[in-house]
Amino acid sequence: MEEGIRQKHDPFESIKIPEYRSLLAGRFLFVTALRMITTVCGWWIYNLTNDPLAIGVLGLSEVIPAISFALYAGHVIDKSEKRKMLLRGVSFYLVCAALLLLLATSLTSNYLSNHWIAICIYVIIFTTGLIRAFIGPIFGVVLASIVPRNLLQNATTWNQGTWLSASVTGHAMGGLMIATLGNAGSFAVVSALIATAFFMILKLKPKPAHAGIKEKATWESVKEGLRYVFKTKEILGALSLDMFAVLFGGAVAMIPVYARDILKVGPVGFGWLNGAGDIGDIIMVMILTLYPLRRKQGLRLLYAVFGFGISIIVFALSENYLLSFTALLIGGMLDGISVVVRGTIMQLKTPDNMRGRVLSVNGMFVNSSNELGQFESGLAARLMGVVPSVVFGGCMTMAIVVITWIKAPSLRKMEY
Repeated sequence: MEEGIRQKHDPFESIKIPEYRSLLAGRFLFVTALRMITTVCGWWIYNLTNDPLAIGVLGLSEVIPAISFALYAGHVIDKSEKRKMLLRGVSFYLVCAALLLLLATSLTSNYLSNHWIAICIYVIIFTTGLIRAFIGPIFGVVLASIVPRNLLQNATTWNQGTWLSASVTGHAMGGLMIATLGNAGSFAVVSALIATAFFMILKLKPKPAHAGIKEKATWESVKEGLRYVFKTKEILGALSLDMFAVLFGGAVAMIPVYARDILKVGPVGFGWLNGAGDIGDIIMVMILTLYPLRRKQGLRLLYAVFGFGISIIVFALSENYLLSFTALLIGGMLDGISVVVRGTIMQLKTPDNMRGRVLSVNGMFVNSSNELGQFESGLAARLMGVVPSVVFGGCMTMAIVVITWIKAPSLRKMEY
């Protein structure tokens, strides 16, 4: 009996599948590159403009196309061969990275003013947002086509851990690359990582569309995905809580300002601050991989998001680098609970023939919370000042949890 239990809860079972390992390797390299782009562009745009709002506009320029095309992208994903779409999206990202590399060279700066360089950055990031609308959900769709259903919870936890590991690596490498190689050298590394990810994804087998999807009209297909999300209360509740919490608690957007002007730590310290939350996420995902949540997942989700709000307030008020790093680290650990619970619900509650559309709706929530949160943080910093705006965001996050506790008892009682 004890041996059977150990086999059932083997934390490494899903990654024993070779094709799944290739997917994780490709995703790790790709997300590392994307996080480096975010880190370098955030530092770059702030130094070009000296305006916190410019960081917010950078996030807005990516989220507008990502959200606008998300529903259509879900329909296209469900009716298309996934591996081909994934390879095509990675290729387009490589082109954008190459353009950023060109823009960062001294040759370009000799001909363009800081104002026009900033505009070009916005245009390129807008393009990556459009690509992301299509490529973002595909990794989750491909995961479910590779891993048996009984291993989805374990595979989802590993998938989130890979994403978070890549995120912290990309943030830290971004700061290190800025300090050692400059912007142009950083984008050269980014391009190499994306190219390597392309060859890892080439190892995957084709993932054809499910029967019957192609015959449906686009709008009817899109509505079907929306209806499913809104009628599945577990999915809707988890997504809504995460969206509003991150929307108001997006302290990460102001880290370039804290690093340069408040903590005065430079690009390397900036990179580690940027990655602190992801390090905390990784720690929590590792814990949950070995000791998965078995009961009261919804209640623990609410507690975690409330604690996340407290950590944001501590970060906002801190003028000590170690305390700031620790606050972001703890916030990341609490966010890791939300990431795992939400990701597991999405995989377990979504039918195979609707994964593209449902995960695209998930992408809308995630994109709106992260990038719109970045814009909200920049705008609030302009209106209220940097420190008060981050304190306000932490307080609003806690208020959202209280409202959710009262208005959504089904989420509080949710278990899977």
